[in-house]
Amino acid sequence: MKKIIALLSTVLVLTGCSSAATATNLDAVGFAQKITESGVVILDVRNPGEFMVGHIQGAINIDVEGATFDSEIAKLDKSATYAVYCHSGRRSGIAVEAMHHAGFNNLFNLTNGIADWQANNLPLVTS
Repeated sequence: MKKIIALLSTVLVLTGCSSAATATNLDAVGFAQKITESGVVILDVRNPGEFMVGHIQGAINIDVEGATFDSEIAKLDKSATYAVYCHSGRRSGIAVEAMHHAGFNNLFNLTNGIADWQANNLPLVTS
């Protein structure tokens, strides 16, 4: 029994230490500041229809729920900094997790999505 407890304790310690954050979560104001930094790539992971209705200036659109998401992010520079958003933060959370597992390390997530962006009266452009 002591061996099992010791083993479980070791597993918990090791998994706790290895679970590095996949992205830095930012509120709308912090995200707006981040995207003004040189070299930051703004990534909208909503579907193309949502993107056309309104998106953040300069964003590129890669649908996280699309069949080509993995192949599209594979074309991106893994050393760049990415500011990722969706509508509410759920899909961008999925996207940054996938990107992290694909080798991206400089990831910033708009916590409550473009809904929070709009609630803060920040600008959108339409296509």
